[in-house]
Amino acid sequence: MLRHAAERLLMAVPVMFGVLLVGFLLMQVVPTDPAIVRAGPTASAEVIEAIRRDLGLDQPLYVQFGLYIWRLAQGDLGVSIINNVPVSQELANTIGPTLELMAASLIWSIPLGILMGTVAAYWRGSLLDRVVMAISVAGVSVPVFFLGLVLIWFVGFKWQLLPFTGRGGPLWTLEGLRAIALPAITLGGVFVGPVARMTRTAVLDVLGAEHVRTARAKGLTERAVVLHHALRNALIPVVTLIGLQIGFLLGGAVVTETVFSWPGIGRLAVGAITSSDLPMAQGTIIVLSLGFIIVNLVVDLLYGVLDPRVRAA
Repeated sequence: MLRHAAERLLMAVPVMFGVLLVGFLLMQVVPTDPAIVRAGPTASAEVIEAIRRDLGLDQPLYVQFGLYIWRLAQGDLGVSIINNVPVSQELANTIGPTLELMAASLIWSIPLGILMGTVAAYWRGSLLDRVVMAISVAGVSVPVFFLGLVLIWFVGFKWQLLPFTGRGGPLWTLEGLRAIALPAITLGGVFVGPVARMTRTAVLDVLGAEHVRTARAKGLTERAVVLHHALRNALIPVVTLIGLQIGFLLGGAVVTETVFSWPGIGRLAVGAITSSDLPMAQGTIIVLSLGFIIVNLVVDLLYGVLDPRVRAA
């Protein structure tokens, strides 16, 4: 098991290097010159050129990338071009709200999706099965921003039940829970459908297996058969999907944070890219990529919990 985890960690190194390279090159095609952004529109050509030299923008791309990797190895993410604040400081202030939003969206959507898929599989072909599948298809089809805008209009603006702008405070406070409710429902709403559909398919496959028929022949209750013999074995493909969806959920968090003005890393990334703040944009890309890699590592480790064959390997 430890060797399996170590191998996955080693595989993440070239992936992260590729992300750094692609992110660096993408920032080079931004039409705005970072030196002009820092100097201001009224700065002279001499001042702009001096800033370009100070930022190292006059060097060849391979030199700039090498210096960038060297600074990262020392833990230096650079300084924001816009507000002259260390990138690490800004990221530290925004990672917490983003993690809160992710946790609040997953804590209800994953159990609900698994429950819906299991119920639909057990009562296959019934009206309940069709309702669950209709809800799942709708959840997959509705864009994140559309669901967020609908909730803002009805729940936040028209009915005035919940706030819909900004962060109200930590999650352990009432105001914090009220403020995160709509963003969490929006982000988690697009997560329920895929989990429910995959759970239904996996549970249907397992319910027809021999070990499930043997469990029923032994006289076990249906609850024990479904939960301990069917659902546990069906969770392996579900966990795979959840890991992939959490990675895509990071992209959805960018949209959700922008719609609800949530002070997270996704909103910070959008602001940095639109304002040509290259160090800040690159820092957000690093953090989001690390989050995706960590999620996939956790999913690989969960295989060992669900499947003894992985632990033996």
